[in-house]
Amino acid sequence: MKPSLSKLESHRFAGVSLGGGKTDRTAVAVIEYYPLQRRVFLRGLRERVRADGGASADLQLHTILTETEPGIESVALNAPLQLPKCMRCELECPGFERCEVPEIRWMWDHHRKRVERKRPHKLFTPYTERCSEMFISSELEESFHPPHALGANAAPLAARAVFVSRRLAFPALEVYPKLSIWRIGRALRVSKSHLRFHKHSIDGDEARLAILTALVERGIAFIYQQDMRAMTENNDAFEAFICALTAFLKFRGQTEPPPPGFPKDEAWIEFPKESIVWF
Repeated sequence: MKPSLSKLESHRFAGVSLGGGKTDRTAVAVIEYYPLQRRVFLRGLRERVRADGGASADLQLHTILTETEPGIESVALNAPLQLPKCMRCELECPGFERCEVPEIRWMWDHHRKRVERKRPHKLFTPYTERCSEMFISSELEESFHPPHALGANAAPLAARAVFVSRRLAFPALEVYPKLSIWRIGRALRVSKSHLRFHKHSIDGDEARLAILTALVERGIAFIYQQDMRAMTENNDAFEAFICALTAFLKFRGQTEPPPPGFPKDEAWIEFPKESIVWF
C-alpha cells in the first residue's frame, strides 16, 4: 500500500538566471510543488540581485538560496557548471587530434558523423565547448545553438556559476533556457513564433505572457498577478522561472537523459522531454 500524501507535503526548487557578478541582471525564482494538489506554486521571485554595501552579489545570491528560501532541493542555473574537458585535464597533452580521453573521443565520433550528413562542418574546439553543447546543436528536432562554455559570452558566467554552485549543499543543474522554453511551450501547444522570439525586445513580452498564461490556464502553475507582470516585463525573471520549472521536471523524471555512449564524467544540460507528463 502506498503511503498517503500529507496535504502539506511539498518540494522546493530554485531557478537562477545568472548575470555578471558586477551587474544587476541576476534573477531568482523559487517554486514549490505540492503532489496532492498536483500543482506548482511560484513561491518567490527576486529580480536584480546585486551587491549591497560590503556584501557581494555572489553572497546575496547564496543567502537567498540557503537562508531566505530554506529547504531548496535543487537549483537550476542558465550557465555552464563544468568547464570543457581540456581545461580540466591534468594529463600530458598530445593534442586533441591524438587524444584518447573519452570526452574527446566522443567529440571526434560526433564530428565525423556530422561531416557525413552536412558539409562543410567546422571542427570542434574542446577547450571552449563540451559534448552536451555539440549534441544539442545537432541532434534535436529544431536547430539550437547553445553558447560554448568558454565562448566569449558564456565564459564569465561559467566562472561565476562554478564559483556559486560549489558552496551549495544541494544539487545544481545546468539549463539552456531557450531549449526548455521550446519543449515546455510545445507541450502546452503555444505557437512556435512565441517560443522562438521570447527574448525579442519588440514581441518578447507578448511571447512570455502567452507561455505563462498557458501554464496557468492548464492548471500546472499558480502565479500571482504581480509575478506574472514581472516575468512578462523582465526576461531574466522569466528565464529564472523556466530554470526552476526544469528542476521540477528533472525531479519528476521528465527531462531527457544523456544519449547512449555519452561520457559519464561529462556535464549534461537538463532539458524537458518532448512529451511531458506534468503530474
